[in-house]
Amino acid sequence: MSANNEQKLRDLLLQRAMELQKFKSDLERVTKINKEQQNEIAAKNEQISTLEGELKKKQKELEIQKQRVTELTEIMDRQVRDKSRPVEHRQGISAEPTKALKITQLPRYEKDQRSKELIFRAITANDFLKNLEKVQTTEIVECMFPLDFKQDQFICREGAVGTELYVIAEGEVQVTKGGQVRTEMGPGKLFGELAILYNCTRTATIKAKVDTKVWALDRSCFQTIMMNHGIIRQSEYLSFLRSVPELRMLNERDLMKLADVLQEDFYPQGEYIIRQRQTGETFFIISDGTVKITKQASPDAPEETIRELGRGDYFGEKALLGDKYRTASVIATSNVCCLCVDRDHFTQLIGNLVERTYKDSEEKKLEGVLIEDEDTKEYSMMTLDDLVRVETLGMGGFGRVELVQLKTDSTRTFALKCLRKKHIVDTRQQEHIFSEKSIMLSGRSPFITRLYKTFRCPKYLYMLLEVCLGGELWTILRDRGSFDDATTRFCTACVVEAFQYLHSREIVYRDLKPENLLLDNAGYVKLVDFGFAKYIGPGRKTWTFCGTPEYVAPEIILNKGHDLSADYWSLGILMYELLTGSPPFSGADPMRTYNIILKGIDVVDFPKKITRSAQNLIKKLCRDNPAERLGYLRNGLNDIKGHRWFQGFDWEGLKKRVVVPPIVPNVRGATDTSNFDHFPASQEDIPPDDLSGWDKDFGEIQRTPAWCLRGY
Repeated sequence: MSANNEQKLRDLLLQRAMELQKFKSDLERVTKINKEQQNEIAAKNEQISTLEGELKKKQKELEIQKQRVTELTEIMDRQVRDKSRPVEHRQGISAEPTKALKITQLPRYEKDQRSKELIFRAITANDFLKNLEKVQTTEIVECMFPLDFKQDQFICREGAVGTELYVIAEGEVQVTKGGQVRTEMGPGKLFGELAILYNCTRTATIKAKVDTKVWALDRSCFQTIMMNHGIIRQSEYLSFLRSVPELRMLNERDLMKLADVLQEDFYPQGEYIIRQRQTGETFFIISDGTVKITKQASPDAPEETIRELGRGDYFGEKALLGDKYRTASVIATSNVCCLCVDRDHFTQLIGNLVERTYKDSEEKKLEGVLIEDEDTKEYSMMTLDDLVRVETLGMGGFGRVELVQLKTDSTRTFALKCLRKKHIVDTRQQEHIFSEKSIMLSGRSPFITRLYKTFRCPKYLYMLLEVCLGGELWTILRDRGSFDDATTRFCTACVVEAFQYLHSREIVYRDLKPENLLLDNAGYVKLVDFGFAKYIGPGRKTWTFCGTPEYVAPEIILNKGHDLSADYWSLGILMYELLTGSPPFSGADPMRTYNIILKGIDVVDFPKKITRSAQNLIKKLCRDNPAERLGYLRNGLNDIKGHRWFQGFDWEGLKKRVVVPPIVPNVRGATDTSNFDHFPASQEDIPPDDLSGWDKDFGEIQRTPAWCLRGY
């Protein structure tokens, strides 16, 4: 090897040695870095572990805070409900009975198309009136009449009684309340809608800022439109149903129920309403248009037209008998409107059509019927002079209720309801007073207060009633805040028994609320105040707007006509109020309350304290469709009694009065009024005499008691 090559080899070895040294140095450096990183990772892991522990601790603290927030929210909710809880007796309200309101021929007033559209838009934009059907709205538009107001002229005054609704056509108005300007309104705005529902005072003053023209509608016209529409529709539906041979075994009550659940469905020309061989559970009646019935011998065969049907004809009736498969097709040959009912609704309301037998109820009117018994004979000769006033038990819209005792026997006491005749006449409530007298005199139920006798003097009407010294359920609820399940169940059960008695006699009560429930000496609950009760007859409806705002059913608000099912709605409201201390629907004023009611029970927030079974029963009682409410179905009130919320309740024991009441009042004697609030002396002027004789059925005219003449 030459010297030159050896040198090259040495240089190469040196280079490799240097590279190796560098590699070792790099390796040591990387190893050191790796070790440092591992130490750093270990430290990070330890830090993460510490943070995870702290996070778990924070999460636990957060859960505790969430629980506290939930508890605080529930407390705030209770406080809000406490604020809405009535602190004074709620007064029932009523329109004039429909006999006093009905117009034989509706007046119509000419309007240009622009005015009609303005009124129509105003009605459909209103929270309450937008719920009306188009045909009703159209008729209201036709019946509204023009009124002109000069600048600064008052259209309505706060506190004054009103009967008209208004839509501003031209000009501008100013709204004041309590002397303070609240707002201003111009063309297209609607106001005063509460006045077309019932006799009430205006809640604000409205004055024309400039010369103003309005369109107006009075209460009698509105009520007539609503009633006529309901009666015509019901009559038409009943006529259709009576023409169906398969329904001939149904009595009038069942036909009325069926008419209430008929739904209108629309089909365009050429559409198949039913297809052969498909399943179906719906029965159809044609109310408008024509259809053709076709049939195929086999699935591949052409359709052959069998016949054509028109208004009043029906098809699909076998669905009510249990046949699921359609034996023919039905095709719309024009635009068609059908009235429909499915088998489930039919069975819930009526039962099985195949097994049903015809049972026609006797329609006995109660007016003037008086059941003679020993009590009736005992009180027949009694006069007002035989009674001594002890103390006031209550105050109402028409007068006061006084505790009275017999002069000859101080252990015998009664409740004497004193009604101002002038107020009755001014509000046109004579018919309601006669109905109350008739129903109560003939009533015999341990869950309803007895009416023994009536009197009259020049100024007042009087009802001598069974006294219940256990106090008002409303007072106890107010003082306790709310009731538990057991107390609510007992009180509700007493009302159910009262309703079973009334409804078996075709009487609708219409004013259920804690204020109208009294406890007797033993603690049993009794229904009082039958001022809105009415005999309506089997399957019939009534149309008068009445009740207490928080308790009225949607069909009463919308003037659709109502029947016994309205009482089941109010029963659900009562349950909710007893369990929570306040009703589920409550607004700042009656109209706001009605608009909330029309949104339905499903939007109501149920507090946690209401059990699932109680909530289920309340929602079944408060269905928007009256025909779907528990109590109104084919098993009647037995469906309510059999609900799981009442599971284990002793209904027979309740009727026999062997169930121990959850609230047993302390009554120390026949004149003990300690369970009632104290009422101040009347500040009202002594009413004028009324000797016109409209009240002659209340007995012979007697001398007005002295205590009625000195601000009792």
